[in-house]
Amino acid sequence: MRGISAKSLDEVLAAVGAVTSGLGDLGGELFGVVAVLDQNPVLRRVLTDPSTESPARAGLAQQVFGPRVSPDAARIVEIAATGRWASGRDMSDGLELAGVTALVAAADAAGELSAVETELFEVGRLVRSDAELRQTVSDRALPVAAKTQLLVDLLGDKVTGTTLALTSQAVAARTGSFERALAAFAETAAARGNRLLAEVRVATALDAGEEERLAAALAAKYGRDIHLNIVIDPAVIGGITVSVAGEVVDGSMSTRLEIARRRLAG
Repeated sequence: MRGISAKSLDEVLAAVGAVTSGLGDLGGELFGVVAVLDQNPVLRRVLTDPSTESPARAGLAQQVFGPRVSPDAARIVEIAATGRWASGRDMSDGLELAGVTALVAAADAAGELSAVETELFEVGRLVRSDAELRQTVSDRALPVAAKTQLLVDLLGDKVTGTTLALTSQAVAARTGSFERALAAFAETAAARGNRLLAEVRVATALDAGEEERLAAALAAKYGRDIHLNIVIDPAVIGGITVSVAGEVVDGSMSTRLEIARRRLAG
């Protein structure tokens, strides 16, 4: 988010950072506010209309949302309404990120941040591996509530509450596909821990020592702690493939064999 929207977003996120309790509930409430704004474009336009005085916009936000959410959530929505946004959509996107940030902070406080990062990655893999499931969660013609319930039934108590809440929000696919939203939420979680995410593909599982050494080597290279998402992929044959920070290091045997085959073929 750039321009005038970036400053307003910073103010909203700072307000989230000032909240010290009930962050999980706060995240869910902010997602609810975003859903209302998405369904009511006229309200969204009024709340971001620069020709309307800030106190009037704040008053409207309080009138609409105050009775429906906690004081902390109402205050954050008021701050958003008094900000300057390049578009009404930017405000909704900012409040969604505020909800994600609140949930991630709750997971961090509970010592579950690393688990959430891994779970979001695994949920993304699960959806990609099942064509029918992927088509269902990506179908914009289906009600969001129905898709959310499907994931709740599927994931149940297999993941943390934070992961379930973030996955359910990703189904709305407000800023792209379900998978893109899920990846963005995982990046927010990683940023909370000042980490980068690395996808590691190997033919067989790494032991704890190997994982530690790999994480340390990547941390030294990128200057940040690294969260490893390990994928067991028999197609790798041997060696390892690592994707991190937009870079792919492919040291797999399958790739080396393919390169040799091409050279022999001329």
